[in-house]
Amino acid sequence: MMSDYTPIDCDRYSEYELAIMRKWKLRIAWQDVAGLSHIETLLPEDLQTRLGEEFLIATTTHGERMEIRLDQISEAKRLSDDRP
Repeated sequence: MMSDYTPIDCDRYSEYELAIMRKWKLRIAWQDVAGLSHIETLLPEDLQTRLGEEFLIATTTHGERMEIRLDQISEAKRLSDDRP
């Protein structure tokens, strides 16, 4: 089965890696598989590749684990209160 995944820019991927290493909370906007839009504050924990698709693994402020396909993320901003 062919995936409709579109690889993301390497710079954007590197930004997610940095957020994981530095434990920065991000405000992320994305669309789920049903086409519904979401905006949440998440703590990114890992990046995974499965069957040619890349995913951000993150935890919500309520402790719920999320997996978001990277090409479904429309915006990710570091929260200003996390600055050293």
